[in-house]
Amino acid sequence: MAVDAGAAPAGRVLMPVIDGEWTQITGDPDLGKYTTEEQQPVDFAVWQAANGKWQLWSCIRRTNCGGRTRLFYRWESDELTAPDWKPMGIAMEADPKLGEKQGGLQAPHVVKHNGKYHMFYGDWNNICHAVSDDGVTFERVVQPNGKTGMFSEQTRESNTRDIMMLDVDGVWHGYYTAHPNEQGSVYVRTTRDFKDWSDSTNIAFGGEAGTGPYTAECPVVAERDGRYYLFRTQKYGPESITRVYVSDDPQMFGINQDHRHLVTSLPVGAPEIVTHDGEDYIVATNLDLKGLRIAKLKWVEEKP
Repeated sequence: MAVDAGAAPAGRVLMPVIDGEWTQITGDPDLGKYTTEEQQPVDFAVWQAANGKWQLWSCIRRTNCGGRTRLFYRWESDELTAPDWKPMGIAMEADPKLGEKQGGLQAPHVVKHNGKYHMFYGDWNNICHAVSDDGVTFERVVQPNGKTGMFSEQTRESNTRDIMMLDVDGVWHGYYTAHPNEQGSVYVRTTRDFKDWSDSTNIAFGGEAGTGPYTAECPVVAERDGRYYLFRTQKYGPESITRVYVSDDPQMFGINQDHRHLVTSLPVGAPEIVTHDGEDYIVATNLDLKGLRIAKLKWVEEKP
């Protein structure tokens, strides 16, 4: 049941803690003619395909692909925690004929629902959708207007991006970021069928994370013991930081309300949480932004 937007969670609150050493699972890929010294693997998705192999698609930025310089590259592995996953090549490039910004692909996220794999991603201005039967090869879903974009936040220049999907009691919540008026917020829209979406709600803004355009990136929401935890990134690289907020309501994590919702911060950028065989893992960008890494994640009770 949703609580008042300003209400602090009552009772037991958990704190996510990185548990042990990191293992590097990918490096800086060879993109052939698109390769540059400045390229960086950033926002990504991790999931297990129908054949049992683990898949990782990452947005590679600062490439020579043109436009906004971003494309998707993929790796795979027989084991989630194995080092040095196998590079599998470029997985997807933006398609301007379908309304996607040249070089604008951002932040894929994959869920499995009703026997199909669903990928959600940004095209720089919009959130888009692709589907797959095997979890390896995806086909874009083209909307009735002939474009792939499903929705954007207020204006086409607000850079709607970084969507993450969570099933809450049969209703899918799509969490994403955008920065209308150069102010970054986390938003949510809901859907039951990935076709019809609710209007957006601003669910996290400001506080010590700031209000700049990149202060609410890479939102990830996890449910633990009936409460919801939002991971919200402010910086990549050597000074990586992601703040974590708690709420009893999956549609409100605080508008300048750190004193009620902020739990902790982690020295990671663009994290994704993967649960496998009853264990939680956190995957994040390397501090040098030249690869991706994985570690165990545990949840401990917050001290009063």
